[in-house]
Amino acid sequence: MAAQPPRDGRRAAGRRSGASGRKAGDAENVVPLRPRRSRLAESQQYHPRGRTVRESAEHRGRESAERRGRESAERRTRGRAEQQPRKPRPPAATRVRHADRARRAAGSPPPRRRPRVHVPPPRPPRKRNIARLGNPSARLRVSLAVLLALFLVVGGRLVQIQTTEGSQYATMAATDRRVSEELYAPRGAILDRDGNVLAHDVQGATIAADPGYIKDEAEVAAAVAPLLGMTPAEVEKKLARRTHADGTLNRYVVLKKKVPLAVGDAVNRLRTKIPGLIVQDDQVREVPGGDLAANVVGRTGTEGTGLAGLEAGYNTVLQGVNGERVYDKGTGGQEIPDGYHRTTAAKAGSDLVLTLDRDLQYQANKLLKERLAATKAWNGSAIVMDVETGEILAMVSADTTDAKKKGTSLDLATAAVVEPGSVHKALTIAGGLDSGVIEPNSVLTLPETIEKGGVTYRDTHDHGSPRYTLMGILAQSSNIGTIMVADKLGPQRLYDYQRAFGLGTRTGIGLPGESRGIVQPPQNWSGPSAGSIPIGLGVAATPLQMTALYATLANGGMKVQPLLVKSVVGADGTVRATERAEPERVVSEEAAKTVVRDMTAIATAEGTAPLAAVPGYLVAGKTGTGKRAEGNKYMDGNVTSFIGIVPADNPRYVISVFIHTPEGVGGAIAGPMFSDLAGFTLRRYGVSPSGAAAPPITLYG
Repeated sequence: MAAQPPRDGRRAAGRRSGASGRKAGDAENVVPLRPRRSRLAESQQYHPRGRTVRESAEHRGRESAERRGRESAERRTRGRAEQQPRKPRPPAATRVRHADRARRAAGSPPPRRRPRVHVPPPRPPRKRNIARLGNPSARLRVSLAVLLALFLVVGGRLVQIQTTEGSQYATMAATDRRVSEELYAPRGAILDRDGNVLAHDVQGATIAADPGYIKDEAEVAAAVAPLLGMTPAEVEKKLARRTHADGTLNRYVVLKKKVPLAVGDAVNRLRTKIPGLIVQDDQVREVPGGDLAANVVGRTGTEGTGLAGLEAGYNTVLQGVNGERVYDKGTGGQEIPDGYHRTTAAKAGSDLVLTLDRDLQYQANKLLKERLAATKAWNGSAIVMDVETGEILAMVSADTTDAKKKGTSLDLATAAVVEPGSVHKALTIAGGLDSGVIEPNSVLTLPETIEKGGVTYRDTHDHGSPRYTLMGILAQSSNIGTIMVADKLGPQRLYDYQRAFGLGTRTGIGLPGESRGIVQPPQNWSGPSAGSIPIGLGVAATPLQMTALYATLANGGMKVQPLLVKSVVGADGTVRATERAEPERVVSEEAAKTVVRDMTAIATAEGTAPLAAVPGYLVAGKTGTGKRAEGNKYMDGNVTSFIGIVPADNPRYVISVFIHTPEGVGGAIAGPMFSDLAGFTLRRYGVSPSGAAAPPITLYG
């Protein structure tokens, strides 16, 4: 057996024999294939950067020419094949018979069958993933269309804004650039009778912060809190409010309002190290005298509104009306010079001119504090009133807080109601004299005790059955003698005199916390009331009401309404005097003078208050010891008092001292302070010593 050719050769021969086995006619019908490009040619045709417009056009031109050439060749080939008609090919069996006959004639052996070789059909060309470059012309057309659409949308929106929404957007723009600033109206000042400032507004600051700039809240709180008088925890809590309730960022937190200007300067120095701190101009209420007249002046809140004292009672007068400045601002926050401007000027508040004397107020305050410390008392008040005009020259309270600090500003002289005790006896005696049930020279024989409604009343000392004059009853502060006069007077007339003297009615001096007191009509009396009310028990009155009662006696029986606010001075300088009730007669002049004369024995060795005497001056006054009620029960201790008229021979001033002490009586506790305060008052106003001789002291008839 002959050796076979290599495998590759067989494949090649098979391909050749297969190719040669094709008929000529088949070759004529074959359409020439498009020459395949090599990968090198394809890579040469690839342009990473893409083609320019000119290159793209030239490439398309070459491809069109090549395509037209191929199509022309194909047409020519098909034309020649159609012009040469083929001879019909005999059937395969005929061709085989003819071939066998020819071999036998030639004596050739029959041909050896060749193995059939399977030639697979040619594989289709592989698709190569070559990125196709976009068509620049198409991109340009699409981009142009998109731009045109955008221009149409924007243009349409502009037309809509200008035609239908122009006025609305113009208003919004004006609103955005328009700024409104409030112009602060200074609060009116409170002055004493000589124009000295008791309270006024000064330049201050408000301290705030922007939490958005605060990184370390604890560090900022530790630095700022000591300057503001706050604890670090309080400041840190405020800085922690970084969002509002609706979730928006909080960019402004007030740390403290109305701080002194020096505090604002100190915080300003910290701003270089701590960004986010804000210092704004503000007005601060300053009380130069501190607690000098805190009980009268009162205090204001952080918003500048009065909260106590005259600051609250005359808040609408003092406050004034804020103004407004409206203008347009630029993008940088600066004011536009030719923009919109409108200014409404602020109207300053009016000033209050008081009847108080600053120096006398200071001395009264000083003496009261010293006396409270000496007697270990809890609180007290003192009043100096002009007899003729009713003007209050001094009115102090010991337990009121400094007007510059938070806390109560209660004025005990007008807000605290006490049982007046024996100082009420002057009213009972004056009513008996005015009604005629007793005479100035009446003499009463007193029993040792007297019973009213099952309660036995007695004097503070045993005396048997003396025959007391009216001077003796007042000088010895006899409970029995006063009750006997009240019996003659009767409950209804005693009640009428109480109301006529002003008990149970506010004096109307302008302090909002003033009490009216309690005076019971006869139908509300109980059995013991006939004995307790005439001597000042079961009655509630303020120290100011009792001071005004004695001023009525000193003024010859004419009641003059007390006055604290002398006038209101407007921002334009207009002075408006305070209106008050006309003086009215309560008791006859004779009755009033008799009581004043008989009370001159009290500040002597024969009376209950020798320590209340003022050297060189005749004093008429009365001691008292009562209780102070709070809620439904009495407080501990006694409310001791002394109310005096100086000089008694020519009354000028009524001075009252009330001291709430654990123990003691009026003559010993309140008397010494009365003496010191009366002496200072008389010397300050240059009142000459009494020239008349003191009335004879006649205690017994």
